[in-house]
Amino acid sequence: MHDSDKRRYEIFLGSDRVGLMDYSLMPGEIHLVHTEVNPEHQGKNLAAILLRESLQDIRTRGTEKVVPVCSYTVKYMEKHPDTHDLLKGSIEDAVAACRWPGAS
Repeated sequence: MHDSDKRRYEIFLGSDRVGLMDYSLMPGEIHLVHTEVNPEHQGKNLAAILLRESLQDIRTRGTEKVVPVCSYTVKYMEKHPDTHDLLKGSIEDAVAACRWPGAS
């Protein structure tokens, strides 16, 4: 679910929100800044589902290029080349800009 007022995408199980992805907007860009899933629901692939559906919505709107800031988003997009056309730059630039633990 997209909540444009709060600038976030959310995922629900029934009526309970179990995860979210916050973003910020700049002209022609959407910066995906934070993804989280409630601890009791981690390990159920919900973050990947949330990101997949969010990117599909961004693709459908077609008005912004994605700037992945969140390390999970960078890793997800790196593993899914079909999302690279949404990027403002290259996936290599996104990986280089993102410093997660264990990154080379």
